[in-house]
Amino acid sequence: MRAPCSSALVGIVLAVAPVLSGSAAEPEGLSVEAVARQVRGSIVTIRHTGRGERDQGLGTGFVVSADGLIATNLHVVGEARPVSVELADGRRHDVVTIHASDRAADLAIVRIAAAGLTPLDLGDPTQLADGQEVVAVGNPHGLERSVVAGRVSGRRVIDGRNMIQLAIPIEPGNSGGPLLDLEGRVHGVLSMKSLVTPSLGFAVGIDQLRPLLERPNPVTMDRWLTIGALDPGEWTSVGGARWRQRAGRIEVAGAGTGFGGRALCLAVEEPPPAPCDVAVWVRLDDEAGAAGLVLAADGRDRHYGFYPSAGRLRLTRFDGPDVASWNILREQASPHYRPGEWNHLRVRHDEGRLTCFVNDMELFAVDDAGLTGGRVGLAAFRGTPARFRGFAVGRDLPTARPPAAALAEIATRAGPPPADGLADDDTVARLLAPGSDPAALHTRAEALRREAAWLEKLAARVEERRTIAELVRTAVREDGEIDLFRAALLVARLDDPELDVEASVRQLERLAHTIDATLPAGADEAARRAALDRTLFTELGFHGSRGDYYNRANSYVSEVLDDREGIPITLAVVYMELASRLGLRMEGVGLPGHFLVQYSPAAGPRVWIDTFDGGKELSRDGVARLLREVADLDLTDEHLAVVGPRAILVRMLGNLVGIASREERPEALLRYLDASLALEPETVVSRVRRMIVAAQVNRDDTARADAQWLLENAPEGVDLDKVRELVTALEERRGR
Repeated sequence: MRAPCSSALVGIVLAVAPVLSGSAAEPEGLSVEAVARQVRGSIVTIRHTGRGERDQGLGTGFVVSADGLIATNLHVVGEARPVSVELADGRRHDVVTIHASDRAADLAIVRIAAAGLTPLDLGDPTQLADGQEVVAVGNPHGLERSVVAGRVSGRRVIDGRNMIQLAIPIEPGNSGGPLLDLEGRVHGVLSMKSLVTPSLGFAVGIDQLRPLLERPNPVTMDRWLTIGALDPGEWTSVGGARWRQRAGRIEVAGAGTGFGGRALCLAVEEPPPAPCDVAVWVRLDDEAGAAGLVLAADGRDRHYGFYPSAGRLRLTRFDGPDVASWNILREQASPHYRPGEWNHLRVRHDEGRLTCFVNDMELFAVDDAGLTGGRVGLAAFRGTPARFRGFAVGRDLPTARPPAAALAEIATRAGPPPADGLADDDTVARLLAPGSDPAALHTRAEALRREAAWLEKLAARVEERRTIAELVRTAVREDGEIDLFRAALLVARLDDPELDVEASVRQLERLAHTIDATLPAGADEAARRAALDRTLFTELGFHGSRGDYYNRANSYVSEVLDDREGIPITLAVVYMELASRLGLRMEGVGLPGHFLVQYSPAAGPRVWIDTFDGGKELSRDGVARLLREVADLDLTDEHLAVVGPRAILVRMLGNLVGIASREERPEALLRYLDASLALEPETVVSRVRRMIVAAQVNRDDTARADAQWLLENAPEGVDLDKVRELVTALEERRGR
């Protein structure tokens, strides 16, 4: 084990939030029975429906305004599902708008077309004392408006969220119900139960619901139902199940309406005539299930399917709706198939012949001319949750994996793994010789596992470097033609190597086309900007993330585009890129603590737009007030200076640096610092920070190079003696 350079490193300090404590005296109030009678008329049942109009999920909500606003959990609403609310008097209303939502806090407010409802009073969860008696009302297991009493156990941070811990049994159906004190005031929204003990639950404090009431981001149901929906220009689903499309990937869950739960997702574009290859990467969440490729599909029940099923690879011809009309043409296991991982499936469809491959290895060829022509796509059976990526159709598709010669070259360049515990080839030869101890093979297997882990880390570093190099090529151009959105996607790909950049670019282009299609011919600037704001903020509900501002997803423009939620800078990037495609001149303004968009129309004064606040337009005085609120600074002309794409990217990376520091993820922190310094190598603060963190995680070459740069350039404000101490410690460590 390497020794740390403790004398020259900055330690990480953990800030532990104090546990809120209250008075030992029990607050006076109503009886539990009286509280239940008082609030029962304001408790509702929430249902979101699935296939065949059957309940897919059931939970609880409560009235928060007389004109039809209902609070609940976001997971109770169910993303992109029709939702209904049943009032205490039995009346049932369809939800017309998702009035506000916060994914991180798992909260939602829905609106129904009803009036004269009785809202519950909202309390202050900071006034709840540990040990205080509280009441929960909900619909556990469908038993509507059940009442249970318990006590506050304390406060906990779970998955980054502040939660109220309760000594109350919370069951399915309770989610979204109110947590009440003995005055009938709501202090929290019931959210989750413990998997360890039946009498332990958690609630989200009502203080996290108030911002949604004050600053909603309403989305009408017709738009809500499009979240994650298949692009109808690319895909058509057949036979039910829940197909979703996110950043170029396709996901499926739930059983289809066909026999055996069969459901199809067919590409709209027709394939070229045979010979033609169809390929996709697929990952099954349950290897006992089945999901894979479809070809020669008639759009109903007839098609071929090639898919893993219970650990074997199967080619089937489906001639009708039930198992009696299905013909398994070939089925066999393959050592090249990796259960639980991404696997590449490919079928070459020639005249009367189908050749099937898994991970570039030919599995079998079958002569069958039963089906010709038709469409291609994806299939899932038996309700198997599965994910697909990289769907491709055409002749002479590239192989999924590098050829053997390329792999050999990579192995040569990578060199041998570290020697700590690895057996050499002579040892392996001795273990394979007749009469050797078979137990020694386990030692060799462990060494190979270590080698595999090392290669995974090496592959991750190589992918990081490749992404950073592409980021620099995209963002550092002498001609100034920088594709900001693509570069911002590359920032996101630092954390998600599988991110399909081109798919997200196409998604943005489709959104721009959708907005443009609403405009009459010759629409002026004002009309184009109005259409942009209306579509983005009013219809689609893009909004600032207030409940979980520092979630990493808010810094990934791909996630912001998918979830319609982000921080000022990423929302601004999406907004500016759409504006550019609509012929509007929008530029970034990097206020301290808040990012704005400057709009300079061809005629008229410039204005500033706060994309975090629903596209609110600000005058200079409005910007000044905002700056005083967020940074306690007086506005100057320097604050209003336009920042270029490279500065925007560095600021995005700076946000991720701050998040990684708070979360104590040094490897991620180094990724972001590597990218930031690749864009702006002269940044002293980032250089010092990377030197320190690199030394902490034993990336000594990086730490030594940064120290050398600091010693050679001697920037102001850097204690060079401390830098020399670090260099000495690194040399001592290398000598051990």
